[in-house]
Amino acid sequence: MRADSLALAFEQRRTRLRNIAYRMLGSAAEADDAVQETWLRLDRVAAAEIANLDGWLTTVVTRICLDALRVRAQRAETTETAAVDARATGPGADPEDEALLADSVGRAMLVVLDVLGPEERVAFVLHDLFAVPFADIAPMLGRTPATTKKLASRARLRVHAPARVEQAEFAEQRVAVAAFLKAAREGDLGELLAVLAPDVVRTADPAALPPGMAALVRGAAAVAEGTLVLRQRSRDAVLLLVDGRPGLVVAQGGKPLFAVTFTVHAGRIAAYDVVAAPDRLAELTLALLPDQS
Repeated sequence: MRADSLALAFEQRRTRLRNIAYRMLGSAAEADDAVQETWLRLDRVAAAEIANLDGWLTTVVTRICLDALRVRAQRAETTETAAVDARATGPGADPEDEALLADSVGRAMLVVLDVLGPEERVAFVLHDLFAVPFADIAPMLGRTPATTKKLASRARLRVHAPARVEQAEFAEQRVAVAAFLKAAREGDLGELLAVLAPDVVRTADPAALPPGMAALVRGAAAVAEGTLVLRQRSRDAVLLLVDGRPGLVVAQGGKPLFAVTFTVHAGRIAAYDVVAAPDRLAELTLALLPDQS
C-alpha cells in the first residue's frame, strides 16, 4: 500500500479509533493524543507487514490507552485529581468538543467506566461497546481469552450492578433525586423547596464546600439557598446508582469529584450527604441506573 493510500485508510478509521480511545480515557485531548501516536507508529511500519489494518490499528491504540490507564492508576490520588482537572480545563482541551463527546458516550457511562481497573475497562469497552472478540482482545492484555472474558464480565457486573432497594422505594427516590437535580440546574428555588422536606438536613465533607460554608445545614430554606449557591456544580452532575440507590455524582472528564447520597421519605428529600473525601468516595459503589447505557 502506497504512503498516500495508507494515510487515506487511516483517516477513514480515525473516528472509530478516537471513539475507542475516548471511552477508555474519558478525555478528548488524551484520546486525540492516543490516535496521533497510533498514526506515528503506523507511519514507521512497512505497510506490507500489516495483514489486517483494522485489527492492527485497534491493537495499537488500545495498548497506548492501556499504558496511559496503568500510569494513571499508579499516581497518588492528589496528583491524579490535578491531572484530571487539567484534562478537563487545561490547554488543548476544547470544552465544547469535550461536552459533545461526553453526550455521545453518555456522561453516566463515563463516570462508571472510570471506577474500573485498566484491564477491566479495556476488556469491557472493546467487547461490549465495540464488539471486538475476546480472542482479539486477549493478546492486547497479555491474557488468555478465558481470562479476558472474566475481566469483561466482572466489569459488566460493576457497570450494571442492581439496585439494593425495593422497586417502589427505588422509583420514589429516583423521581425525587431527578426533581432535585432539575431544580438545581435551573436555579428554581420554588421547585427545590417542593422536593425538600421542611426539616431536611444537608451534610457535606469540607472538601466539597467553598470556604465559609457550613458542613451541616438544617431546614428547607437554608438547604435550598445553599444548593443554589453551588448551582454550577449541578451542571456536571449525573444521576447514578450510588451504593445501590439513586444518587448524584459530580464529575469532570469522567472523574468523580463528589457523590451525593439521599434519604427520601414520602416523596421528599429528608437528608442528603455530599461525599468528597477520597477515602469515602473510594468506598462507594457506582453503577448505571437500569435504563442507562
